[in-house]
Amino acid sequence: MRRLSITDEDFESKFARIVNDRRESDDNVASDVRGIIDQVRQKGDDALVDYTMRYDKHALTADLASWRIGADQCKVAYDMLLPDVREALDMAAERIRAYHEGQLPENRDYTDAKNVRLGARWSAVEAAGMYVPGGRAAYPSSLLMNAIPAKVAGVERLVVTTPTPGGKMNDLVLAAAHVAGVDEMWRIGGAQAVAALAFGTQRIRPVDVITGPGNAYVAEAKRQLYGVVGIDMVAGPSEILVIADNQNDPDWIAADLLSQAEHDPSSQSILITDDAAYAAAVEDAVDVLLSQLSTERTATESWDKHGVVIVVEDLLQQAPALADRLAAEHVQLALNNAEEMFARLRHAGSVFLGRYTPEAVGDYVAGPNHVLPTGRRARFASGLSVLDFMKRTSFISLDEGALDAIGPAAAALAEIEGLPAHARSVTVRLK
Repeated sequence: MRRLSITDEDFESKFARIVNDRRESDDNVASDVRGIIDQVRQKGDDALVDYTMRYDKHALTADLASWRIGADQCKVAYDMLLPDVREALDMAAERIRAYHEGQLPENRDYTDAKNVRLGARWSAVEAAGMYVPGGRAAYPSSLLMNAIPAKVAGVERLVVTTPTPGGKMNDLVLAAAHVAGVDEMWRIGGAQAVAALAFGTQRIRPVDVITGPGNAYVAEAKRQLYGVVGIDMVAGPSEILVIADNQNDPDWIAADLLSQAEHDPSSQSILITDDAAYAAAVEDAVDVLLSQLSTERTATESWDKHGVVIVVEDLLQQAPALADRLAAEHVQLALNNAEEMFARLRHAGSVFLGRYTPEAVGDYVAGPNHVLPTGRRARFASGLSVLDFMKRTSFISLDEGALDAIGPAAAALAEIEGLPAHARSVTVRLK
């Protein structure tokens, strides 16, 4: 963990290194993924069989059950949940669905002063693929956050790929698939699953959009296949920025910081406060809590390698500029004047306002999507929404009078650009 003070002479250089630090895939990962994609494109199912045995120790055989998880299995997994877990899953799904229904865009259709009819029609993609991690990061919440917006958008065919290491399936993920209304579920993981969704294989039909979190190989596969399919984003390791004054219980803020550190050794947790003594108290609370976590090893590595505590002189005046340079995935404002601070922030994936709004609530039941831009991409990108599963088609309609009104200008511009056929296609229709 690094401690910085804004009054240090070398603060700017140290902070710049934190801002520019890349905790994402390297050239070796890119090369390996390129090879996997090529094999899946050329060999289809045979490549999936090889990679699934190699990486997941799961045999894909002639038996379809070794490839697919049926809707009946998902229903059984849902029915077997403990009542409180089922209620929590249902509540999360209901709140996520309600929030995303409010994102549905409206079509436009109007006629302007020249009697030209103009507009745009929104429609869902035909098929969407979701990657749901297995192993360390088998999260039913991720399935809900990806699948429900797709269904709200109107996607007809919703396909999930998820690894089943050693043949073991995650019942909570299966239950979430039932709640979200997933249409197909394939027992395949890694970059090979992303390639299969993009190109299709003998068994798996291709999709139009691929979303969902994954390891560095999955993220790199999505990056390389963008253009073949649409993607939500290239996601890197998770991150949280907590801006807190000394009126918070240090134990609360320690838990907030470690809520992201426990995701992955490459995750990053940053605290900005205006009290050095309080910063030390939070650091002590982190040390105590780490020893109590079942995820201690992962969280400790993340905190030791990437954790940062920054002490400033004036939170309201200095923290927003620092936060905007970090452009963090999650920004938590544990302050009395959280709204005032929020008004000064420009770049953040999602913001959590007030002392009683831990980021973890947003991961599960608040409603907004927890699939958010990482690696400073919040400067230009947004969290997953229904729009990631939709496209807009514009339309134009002119009658003879409307063409007479605007056609000559189109022809003139076409001639200026040296495109006479463009001009001709307009002028032959003019009076």
